[in-house]
Amino acid sequence: MRKSTFHIVGKHAVLEALKNPKRNVLRVFLTEDSKKQIHKGNSHLNLLKNIKIFYKTKKELDKYCSKDKITHQGFVAEIEHLEEFTIKDFLEKNNTRNNINFVALEEVTDPRNIGSIIRSAASFNIDGIIVKERSYPGESKLLFKSASGCMELINVFEVSNLNTTLKYLKSKNFWVNGFDGNADKDFTRHNWKGNNVLLFGSEGYGLNYQTKKNSDFLFRININKKVESLNIANSASVVFHYINVSKEKS
Repeated sequence: MRKSTFHIVGKHAVLEALKNPKRNVLRVFLTEDSKKQIHKGNSHLNLLKNIKIFYKTKKELDKYCSKDKITHQGFVAEIEHLEEFTIKDFLEKNNTRNNINFVALEEVTDPRNIGSIIRSAASFNIDGIIVKERSYPGESKLLFKSASGCMELINVFEVSNLNTTLKYLKSKNFWVNGFDGNADKDFTRHNWKGNNVLLFGSEGYGLNYQTKKNSDFLFRININKKVESLNIANSASVVFHYINVSKEKS
């Protein structure tokens, strides 16, 4: 487990980190008002028990956000990374399931987009996010803020080679489904039963040739032809919601 620490900011990000028994929160920095919010909204949980608390003014907390141009809302925390939980660990723990949905992100680097995707994934019962470790901004305040606390609610699997991971999952009876604006097949016409990987490419260039080659299917999202494309986070949210509803109906 990586022992390096980093700071996160924002009410939801900090509160969910405090609620997560697997997350080691070393210190929290609060304003007097944010302390009252914690006690008022979570009086039954005693979230600040055994936590080192430092009370600061809003201006003092601004220094944690000045470079990122985001608001702290009176909440800052210093945390450690979660203990590593691999795809193999997950599959061994869930070896009787046959309806697992993973999301794989290829060269998606914008922390705001990744955070939004994580928030949508947690909202619509996705089982995990697969990212390339060298391009994943795992200590980004903006990522945690955009995820709005959902970093604590979903598995994020950092892998060294995405295509190797896709091949491994195919050997474990997963379908790999790439999303590409030029694909012929509408994703709403597909049967989403079974284990699936939902594969999304970079914000600028989409999926690489090799990941397309490793995909069992390529899908498009039908949108107004006057609109060139959807933002990747919006695209992912549309797909997650549809698949979640489809599985609930089946």
